Amino acid sequence: MAAPKAFADCETNIPDYEYTDVNTKVFHIGSFRNEWLSRLNPEDVSYEQEDEDAFDANFAKDMGIGAETMSELKSVCSIDSLRCHPEDQPPDMEVVPPDPTLKTLIQRKKRQDYKATLKRTKNRHDLYANELERSTLGRTPETVSDMVPEGEIILTINVYYPATYDKFTYVRPHATLLMMGSHSLAKLRDAICCVRDLQVCGEFSNNPDMAPDFVSKDHYKSAFFFFEGVFYNDMRFPECQDISMTTIEWAKSRNFPPYSQAKMEDTQFVDLKVKVGFPYLYCHQGDCEHLVIITDVRLVHKNDCLDKKLYPLLTHKHRIVIQKCAVCHLFISRWLTTNDQFAPSHPCLYCDKCFRMLHYDDQGSKLGDFLAYPYVDPGAFN
Repeated sequence: MAAPKAFADCETNIPDYEYTDVNTKVFHIGSFRNEWLSRLNPEDVSYEQEDEDAFDANFAKDMGIGAETMSELKSVCSIDSLRCHPEDQPPDMEVVPPDPTLKTLIQRKKRQDYKATLKRTKNRHDLYANELERSTLGRTPETVSDMVPEGEIILTINVYYPATYDKFTYVRPHATLLMMGSHSLAKLRDAICCVRDLQVCGEFSNNPDMAPDFVSKDHYKSAFFFFEGVFYNDMRFPECQDISMTTIEWAKSRNFPPYSQAKMEDTQFVDLKVKVGFPYLYCHQGDCEHLVIITDVRLVHKNDCLDKKLYPLLTHKHRIVIQKCAVCHLFISRWLTTNDQFAPSHPCLYCDKCFRMLHYDDQGSKLGDFLAYPYVDPGAFN
């Protein structure tokens, strides 16, 4: 006997694992959100703090206990009963006793010791990651109009390095972003940082001080996302081209299933059908391909960052080793040279200072027949 239509539709709106702990089956994000909101009570998704008396009454009802037992529980579990200092000596909330016995203080001391270790070792990346977390957790906007709406969908998205990058680095997410369901795919594209977007085209050995006319992102604006058989092209600018058409025509000639197209700027995340944990594609600069994996889809919580102006919200960024100057081994590389008689290797990377000292005289005249190209190091994103 076939299931009722309403129940069948309901099942397709709920993420169900296709492969255990790998990825789910396809589901519609907007329908998933509506399914949750239809099942939850309004107070479950509200940002308002529940009244204490109402909380006590609901807790007693759910636990099946009487008012007397509830009163005793509140007395025994009261914060006042957890005091670990004399009553007449108010404590310094920032100081943890050296040998605490209370479990919460033990965990807090471990956290404080860990932070102190970070400061001593001066690991800037760890300090930055910790700052990302602390600066946004529970943050609320200054105006009500900038508040994330109750019941909004929050997606956690991992963006990986290009597949053509150095060996093994493509398996690591370059960045993790939090996006709202009301965001368009164009918002995600603008939030993705890729070093190829900042590359400068041209050879500048004859005039290294000449300002470049454009970077790659300004000139090659075409890009697309590929989700579940649909190419979402960026068509916001007159220069944009449908670069997915080549793949679609190739697929047609080889009897692949038909693919469709849409505009990424007109498509919100709530419109998508996706699999959580499944690798999708972001392609830009012609052939620079990134894996994009949605790792979580959930409703917004009152402890989340509620300032919608801060979204897309960066929560993690992978740190990679920078390429330092081949001469001084101190500063980040700014130039790449070929056919260079002064270079220890070919091609060779230089910082700006060493590049100019080795390749130009006091009047700024070029020495030799080398070629020089501006270099943007991926470590610049650290």
